[in-house]
This record gives sequence, C-alpha cells and structure tokens, in this order.
Amino acid sequence: MQAYIVGADHLGHIPKLLALYGITIGEHITGRNPSHQRKPSGLKDMDIMILFTDFLGHNVMKNYRAAAAANRMHIVACRRSQTALQQSLQNCPALSQTVFSDHA
Repeated sequence: MQAYIVGADHLGHIPKLLALYGITIGEHITGRNPSHQRKPSGLKDMDIMILFTDFLGHNVMKNYRAAAAANRMHIVACRRSQTALQQSLQNCPALSQTVFSDHA
C-alpha cells in the first residue's frame, strides 16, 4: 500500500511505523510550498493519504481531502506523533492487518 503524506518537515520514525502496517511512502509533501497547498499532485497509484493536522491549515486540508476523495483514496488525519498515527491507522477500515503493540 502506498501512502501520500502531507505535513511535517521530517518524518522521524513514522516510516518504520507505517512499515508495520504494510505501508510505504509514495510521496511526502511538507505543505509549506504555496503551490502544493492549492493543487495536490502525484496522487496516481496512491492508496492512502495521511494528513498531519498540526502542520496544515484548514483550506490546505480541505483541498487534499477533496483530492483524495476524487481519487478514491482512504484518508487518515492526525497529529504528527507515532501514538496519534497508530491510533488513526488502527481505526482505518482499509487496514485490516494486526500490528504488534510493542513496536515502539
């Protein structure tokens, strides 16, 4: 499963957490560039969009949510922390895999 990640300058240990769910990062956009805020690109072949809400404004999130819906992508929105992301991934209906709770 390919993820399109929006928000955060650095991902830290997020890629390792995503790997436990069978997710690889297809593209990561920080959301700082004004051109990225208006017109999402590179969504082809992506399965899930992860929005880090503590780094994005309301209108930016609205644009990316609309683009994800138009491309029939699953959407996960959370703060940029491993705990918040893990909780959101566990609640995502697209992910039916079980992850070991002692991973982080």
